[in-house]
Amino acid sequence: MARTDSTGATWRYRWARRQNERRLRLFRSAERSWRRRDDELRRLRTLAEQCHGSAGAGDGLPLELAADEIVLRVVPAAQLVEVRHTAVLPAPDLTVGEQAGRLRQRCPDGVRVTDAGMAVITNRRLVLLGGRGRRDWAYRRMTGLAHDPHAPVTLVQVLDRRRTTGVLLRADAAADFRFVLTLAFADAIEQRHSVVAQLDELIAEHARLRPTRPGIATPGQARLSALIPGGRRTAVVAAALAVMVPLALANSGPSDPTGPELAAAAPAQAVAASKAPRATGLPTPQRPSPTPERRCGAPANPMGYDFCGGERIRKPAREVCDHFDCVPGFWEGRGYLVQCENGKVSLAGGSPRACGTHGGVRRTVWS
Repeated sequence: MARTDSTGATWRYRWARRQNERRLRLFRSAERSWRRRDDELRRLRTLAEQCHGSAGAGDGLPLELAADEIVLRVVPAAQLVEVRHTAVLPAPDLTVGEQAGRLRQRCPDGVRVTDAGMAVITNRRLVLLGGRGRRDWAYRRMTGLAHDPHAPVTLVQVLDRRRTTGVLLRADAAADFRFVLTLAFADAIEQRHSVVAQLDELIAEHARLRPTRPGIATPGQARLSALIPGGRRTAVVAAALAVMVPLALANSGPSDPTGPELAAAAPAQAVAASKAPRATGLPTPQRPSPTPERRCGAPANPMGYDFCGGERIRKPAREVCDHFDCVPGFWEGRGYLVQCENGKVSLAGGSPRACGTHGGVRRTVWS
């Protein structure tokens, strides 16, 4: 026998079961993403403390090290690249940023490969041991450094060269290479503790963003709109039609009950009307045109949310995801409502990681 509530409505239990399954699915997806980022930050924190290298790590390499020079990392597969046009790179810094997306194994436009070999990171310089010779980039002469966000390419500018050069790596080795290069540059300016402190801050901030387990939906929370196929959207459309159809019938005018009798009298009335004097100087009344709803591209919604302007939305209505396409883990957001580049909406506006896996922030949703 099917379970029922006091009114015998089993649909409430089905609604509650679907809601709980959906909430749990979104929570688990958000928690997996959070754990991956947390594990990565803690791995980098350990690497920042333990990656000190040694002079013995350079044994067997065709590279002569200075007396106080130690090898931090050797990347066996690397290519030397050059920029065809003049470029100005940002100054080297110690920022440990989150990778925007998966790197594609390609060479960016305007960059060409000129040699191949292995890359060596020491505490004093970056070296490429290629088939055509050796290329050095000393940290003390480095004026510009840039990591391509879409390709595993790192470009470097130094004082004694006019052309911008760099290295192209395997996509799976680029993240660790970039982090160790940051550590090496920090060692050169005696600022490794700044990188460690930055990682501690990122770990603490990430801990505050841990998803919380959602509340349990109960049958008593079910609304009658759940019985309608399509939910609230169908109900809103039906309500709009219920208002528009009577207005359309009223504007169409009454039907003609007399038929041919009034049709025969119509010519005589038209002649009489043409002979009657016309009033002059009086404006012809016009029916006011309806004002179009102001949305600026936002989907129709009863909350009045749009892309035009107004106030930021930090506590959206509970039915916002019935009208907007919400990102997974939407309710775990701690900011204001924004739209991502792929059309989804997020409640993480104001955070540097808002819409991080959805192309970045496109615009703000206003009320």
